[in-house]
Amino acid sequence: EYLQWLNTAGPISLHKDLCGKVVVLDFFTYCCINCLHLLPDLHTLERQYSDKDGLIIVGVHSAKFPNEKVLDNIKSAVLRYNIVHPVVNDADATLWHELEVSCWPTLVILGPRGNMLFSLVGEGHREKLFLFTSITLKFYKERGQIKDNNIGIKLYRDTLPPSPLLFPGKVTVDNSGERLVIADTGHHRILVTQKNGQILHTIGGPSSGRRDGRFSEAAFNSPQGIAIKNNIIYVADTENHLIRKIDLELEMVTTVAGIGIQGVDKEGGAKGEEQPISSPWDVVFGNSISGTQEGDVLWIAMAGTHQVWALMLEGGKLPKGSDLKKGVCLRFAGSGNEENRNNAYPHKAGFAQPSGISLASEEPWNCLFVADSESSTVRTISLKDGAVKHLVGGERDPLNLFAFGDVDGAGINAKLQHPLGVTWDKKRKLLYVADSYNHKIKVVDPKMKNCATLAGTGEASDVIGSSFAQSTFNEPGGLCVEENGRLMYVADTNNHQIKVLDLETKILSMLPILNPEACDVPDNLPVQKDKITNLPKLPKSAPVLQLPSLTVAPGQTIRFLLKLTLPPDSKLNEEAPNSWFITAEDNTWLLQGQCLSGEIKDVSCQIIIPFQLPRSCLSAEAILAVKACLYYCSKGSNACMMKGVSFSQPLQIASTNQGSLTQVELIHAFLTN
Repeated sequence: EYLQWLNTAGPISLHKDLCGKVVVLDFFTYCCINCLHLLPDLHTLERQYSDKDGLIIVGVHSAKFPNEKVLDNIKSAVLRYNIVHPVVNDADATLWHELEVSCWPTLVILGPRGNMLFSLVGEGHREKLFLFTSITLKFYKERGQIKDNNIGIKLYRDTLPPSPLLFPGKVTVDNSGERLVIADTGHHRILVTQKNGQILHTIGGPSSGRRDGRFSEAAFNSPQGIAIKNNIIYVADTENHLIRKIDLELEMVTTVAGIGIQGVDKEGGAKGEEQPISSPWDVVFGNSISGTQEGDVLWIAMAGTHQVWALMLEGGKLPKGSDLKKGVCLRFAGSGNEENRNNAYPHKAGFAQPSGISLASEEPWNCLFVADSESSTVRTISLKDGAVKHLVGGERDPLNLFAFGDVDGAGINAKLQHPLGVTWDKKRKLLYVADSYNHKIKVVDPKMKNCATLAGTGEASDVIGSSFAQSTFNEPGGLCVEENGRLMYVADTNNHQIKVLDLETKILSMLPILNPEACDVPDNLPVQKDKITNLPKLPKSAPVLQLPSLTVAPGQTIRFLLKLTLPPDSKLNEEAPNSWFITAEDNTWLLQGQCLSGEIKDVSCQIIIPFQLPRSCLSAEAILAVKACLYYCSKGSNACMMKGVSFSQPLQIASTNQGSLTQVELIHAFLTN
């Protein structure tokens, strides 16, 4: 009763409040993948029987890591995993010892007098859990020992304000550095944004589900790792136990691996969509040994089976392996036993819930870096021969998964606490680590095996300080560095933010998430007909100015610089709908996903209108029209004119790259009538 409770109106007493109830105690710790695998069973059970039927589920949080004893962190986990039953913080393991529990997860079933009936150790006992619960409820109901009173449930999630991101787990950046992909894990969706935070595509969410199809109908369940190449994104759809593929051009989501239920197979080898997998947590592109194509393998951190798997995106060979067909999904490293075991033979090595993965393809590294969360280590897997080696953290005994701490140092002397993310900085030849439960970003020099704090104080909070060292995070889960090595993006998971670290100026900022509503046409919808008809019509007298033809490439950005001058002694009528807009009569495909109009508030400065050509162009020639419509008044009279101008820009679309940005000046002076 003296313990801290969540999801309840107040503390609950086993002897008073739970008298006359069948109670399922779920002893869990929120970092543990086996504990997470149990939650869907408990969700189903509580949907089947309510407290009125006599069943109460209570989560008993007995922490493994010191960071997990903190109530605020447990609150975050309760939200993240959508736990809707009462949870008690058993920080000092009082209940754990009283009931002689020895491992996570353990379910203990109590009768209506608090008498212990059964216990189930580990995951995978769904049938027994349902059978024991239904028999127990029936038995005590028939004897009149079940009470139907309500327990005061008050969900923690109902007290929170909405936020644009909810527990973002991972973030990645495309090769150009212009687009970010964010796993908005708590909203069960993937966001693609510009580097200023402007949303380009929203895929899935806000509720969890499992559906392929168009962006508006697709559904994910707590997605984590993401990898982007050109216009294709692969997603570790963690709680659906799937790998999904997002095609940004077709605006479609498909499933490429997994069957939608948790797999127990630890070898694999079937075609992706027939191969069961278990809680994939991160993904990264890699290259097969014999392949001719860059990025023909998708490496997967398979947290649920403590392994690293590969999905063959093309036919090819893996290190020390035989030829594999396109689409095959199989284990590459890890025996499946949860341990911190390094070995020259990849199948004999052991991982403990690998949750982050990154690739350094260049010599002398040529390896995968793995954030092995439950052993609190970073490990390497050689892409020459598959050998698994220790880099930093943990200790030498492969069975000791409690060697954690927060110590800068080299190799085994360095200590981490449940790291969830790693990313390779090609430019500096350094590895960055999201040391999640220490609330820090660490930097590792793989040559010297040296590990040091780069950012964060170790305190879980949300401070944007004047330096990296004075700024704080809250369980950061993922991170990435852009190709040119300038910016690092961090998924600051429990702060519901993406933080931006400028590695050159050492300035830290927050990425604002800007909704597409700021634009007339949301980027993830085809151009809507009614939006086009709403655009103002120019007066017949409006001149059409022909511009010289411009040679451009698919995906290129044109920046139009609009400079308009009014007749002397006239001023803009600021109350009127002065605006610019873009049309393309016979080539509406050009307009998909563009911001097609904007207000003109002031003509004294030039107006910048960015326009990006689609990455797939439907014809080699097109004409774009940029139009402006102004209302202005002569200073001495009450008359107000409506004037317009149209600039006609012919485009020649070439396949070769013309450089990333072209500027076109649009200059016009309106004359007095």
